[in-house]
Amino acid sequence: MIRLCNEQDVKSIYDIINDAAQAYKGIIPEDRYHEPYMSLEELNEEINNGVLFWGYEVDNEVVGVMGLQEKGDVSLIRHAYVRTNQRNYGLGGKLLVYLVSLTKKPLLIGTWESAFWAIGFYEKYGFQVVSNESKEELLRKYWNVPDKQIQTSVVLTNEVRYI
Repeated sequence: MIRLCNEQDVKSIYDIINDAAQAYKGIIPEDRYHEPYMSLEELNEEINNGVLFWGYEVDNEVVGVMGLQEKGDVSLIRHAYVRTNQRNYGLGGKLLVYLVSLTKKPLLIGTWESAFWAIGFYEKYGFQVVSNESKEELLRKYWNVPDKQIQTSVVLTNEVRYI
């Protein structure tokens, strides 16, 4: 079951993100990976900045999360993670399809360029990687990330005008 997460789910969201983000260890730039990958403080800041987390429940336990953040003329998919022991069952795809259905705006997704599995996942659902020029412009306009992260990231979209 997919549902909007609430205050009581923050610890589960934190645990899921930090469990799943271990896949980045040794893959993304060393200075961008740390443990925990996202602190509780950072998570609360994301929520306070308008990221609405949706959770996928199995046996009354949230095992996957994906955020949706409205940013003016676009919506951003943020922090998409599934617990390591729940991967490859289609939960992330169900969350993505559900979140896509919630907005009529173009969707943008940022991820690490070295996270080939994440890029492939989004491409499977019809998203395309934008050009390097568009990537830099979009990351600067809609995200708050350092230059090093801009250099080592990609942006995907379901909107042809951004490609």
